[in-house]
Amino acid sequence: MEAFLARPFGTIPELVRMHAARAPRHPALIQDERSIDFGALDALMDRIAAAFQRDGLEPGRAIAICAANSIEYAAVFLGALRAGLAVAPLAPSSTPEAIASMVADAEASHLFLDEAAAKAIAPVLAQMAARTIPLGGLSQWIADASAPRAIEAAPGDPFNIIYSSGTTGIPKGIVQPNAMRWAHVVRSAVYGYGPEAITLISTPLYSNTTLVSFFPTVALGGTVVLMAKFDAAAYLALAERHRVTHTMLVPVQYQRIMALADFARFDLSSFRTKFSTSAPFAAALKADIVARWPGALYEYYGMTEGGGTCVLFAHEFPHKLHTVGRPAPGVDLRLIDEEGREAAPGEAGEVVGHSVAMMTGYHQQPDMTSKAEWFDREGKRFIRTGDIGRFDEDGFLLLLDRKKDLVISGGFNVYPSDLEAVLARHGDVADAAVVGVPSKKWGETPVAFVVTRAGATVDPEALREWANARLGATQRIAAIELIESLPRSAIGKVLKRELRGLHRPRE
Repeated sequence: MEAFLARPFGTIPELVRMHAARAPRHPALIQDERSIDFGALDALMDRIAAAFQRDGLEPGRAIAICAANSIEYAAVFLGALRAGLAVAPLAPSSTPEAIASMVADAEASHLFLDEAAAKAIAPVLAQMAARTIPLGGLSQWIADASAPRAIEAAPGDPFNIIYSSGTTGIPKGIVQPNAMRWAHVVRSAVYGYGPEAITLISTPLYSNTTLVSFFPTVALGGTVVLMAKFDAAAYLALAERHRVTHTMLVPVQYQRIMALADFARFDLSSFRTKFSTSAPFAAALKADIVARWPGALYEYYGMTEGGGTCVLFAHEFPHKLHTVGRPAPGVDLRLIDEEGREAAPGEAGEVVGHSVAMMTGYHQQPDMTSKAEWFDREGKRFIRTGDIGRFDEDGFLLLLDRKKDLVISGGFNVYPSDLEAVLARHGDVADAAVVGVPSKKWGETPVAFVVTRAGATVDPEALREWANARLGATQRIAAIELIESLPRSAIGKVLKRELRGLHRPRE
């Protein structure tokens, strides 16, 4: 294993094959009362890959999956990789129109759906070119498939396309190459992943947050326990039952778990490593987890696009919990000003990062890709985060603000421009801006400030319901406040910081 990981490049399907040969009966995936071992998973991946080849898919093509976490979901993802395909994992909570748009953007030939997702997108199925296959009928689809042709993947080949947006009809697909995922696997060995690792996954497989824990576990021969839907008490029961060693949770999940009155009654002594990412993580919450939950706590700061990653060893640096840690090994993290010049030591600036784990670009959107990049004087490529930060005297990064006004609600990215575009379609709305405000339940939640057209009479609650009916489940607006005009700068930019100060909390 060590020799394989020391290679400049390898693939996850190769590692699964290795584990199937060495320990075929070792459990790979567990879901409820079902499980599949490495021997059976490897054979299933072969049949899925062969079925794709039977259907005429050449390496580099894309397929899409829209479903809740399941063994079948994971097997299709892994089988597609063995066939040299790119996978577009889509959020079932997106609107049907957004899902159709993302499938089209990815040029996916096949769309795999569970029963709930199939029902939700039924209104747009007729307009989709992709062949739809129910995950519940996977055995029928692979019935006549057996051994696939061997595929030699290259580092730059697409591994997956993760969509960060889609409500406006202009999805932004982040193309992660094989080299990026391989880098994630290689770095994970230092966090205790291996055959003895048991990782509890309760965030969705369409999220990079999940995949950075899921793939290292499988690739290094561990066991993944899948939850289709998160529930704090059920999570703890599963962790105790399976003697879980590793997990990835977003801050709001940690908050709900730690708030349980009977938290202490669960035996969590098996935990070695806990991770968190995707949203602001309160220092007090980190401290509570370190004090009451066995095992190390690591906070990742970074983006699905890759480049700049920081890691905070919360259990080792209790006096740095207000930061997101130091740059990870191999990461070149810098701060730049509005003109793209490097900030002076001690000054704040936009965080940009370079590493071996970086996206290829936004799928079929070269202009958007260019805007996400920054190059230093030597031509070294960095990814812009849109976050404003400052390094302290010990090299720990403090995040000061989010340049992009992204709202992170329950660990999910919510783009205000998507919500604003929906509100703009209402006949009585003249102008609208959406900001994220603190929420006890979600960490952050979107609130809209709306300017109505002259003479219009608008009920804020009715407008909120109208907009939410056209938004995905994770995008819904918590409140609408009517305002005479939006505060703007001299160049016409909406001053969202001022809007946040105007919000009147109702929680």
